Amino acid sequence: MTGSTRARVARGAAAAGLAAAVLAACGSPSERAQEGTDAEGLTTLRIGATPMPHAEILEFVDENLAADAGLNLDVVVYTDYNQPNAALSEGELDVNYYQTAPFLDEYLEGNPDADLSYVSDVHLEAFGVYSQELTDLADLPEGGEVGVPNDTSNMGRALELLAAEDVITLADTGGSAPSVDDIEENPLDLTVTPVEAAQLPRSLQDLDAAVVNGNYALEADLPATANALAWEGTEDNQYANGLVVRSEDADAEDVVRLDELLHSDEVRRFMEERWEGIVLPVGGGASED
Repeated sequence: MTGSTRARVARGAAAAGLAAAVLAACGSPSERAQEGTDAEGLTTLRIGATPMPHAEILEFVDENLAADAGLNLDVVVYTDYNQPNAALSEGELDVNYYQTAPFLDEYLEGNPDADLSYVSDVHLEAFGVYSQELTDLADLPEGGEVGVPNDTSNMGRALELLAAEDVITLADTGGSAPSVDDIEENPLDLTVTPVEAAQLPRSLQDLDAAVVNGNYALEADLPATANALAWEGTEDNQYANGLVVRSEDADAEDVVRLDELLHSDEVRRFMEERWEGIVLPVGGGASED
């Protein structure tokens, strides 16, 4: 996380108790755009994001591109997947950027009163199978233990990667995300243990291997400190990360401008150079037309 991101987080934490009242007074992003939000005439978007790569990408946009597009990005950093959708629904945020469309679908199924919309894909973080001790997936021991994320969409994604590597076989779930109960064949009699996604890198020392989300692998520097045994394929991958807003703001001018910036050539180059193939820019923005 950059120094300026930490500063923004501190400011956001200090103002958390007032956030809902302030945002209620300010109205939607489009309303604030009409009224003007600061002395420079920039519209402030309050965006919830997980630290890496999401907050770093937003910080790059804020420092290099946002002002020319009439925007100021106030980045609020969250360290888990549970809070940003609730904060967005409750009006504490204008946008969040940390999740996949299947993850949002899962959230909306459990929270039917939340009226949130997925805007577009921005980047893909390739899942990886990591181990502290093993150097080859074929060396997984009989009776070993493999960690996977415990939320539905990411667990399914992790299990599909293990199945693609012939570690397990999954039952046909009819298109819904598989769970550990859908493991049909398990030749090594592995224990597949669901763990909160953010905790998987720390749990790796107690596991033979773990399937880890790209952002959490980067935060823990797993590409440098652990062995990558397998990578998720990117072709026809439905698990890109993108912007989410309240449905009423899906076409707001400020949101459209932010989406365009995130799909700009500058941001694409930043992702490719900063994360060298783990964070992959994907289409969806107007700038690619």
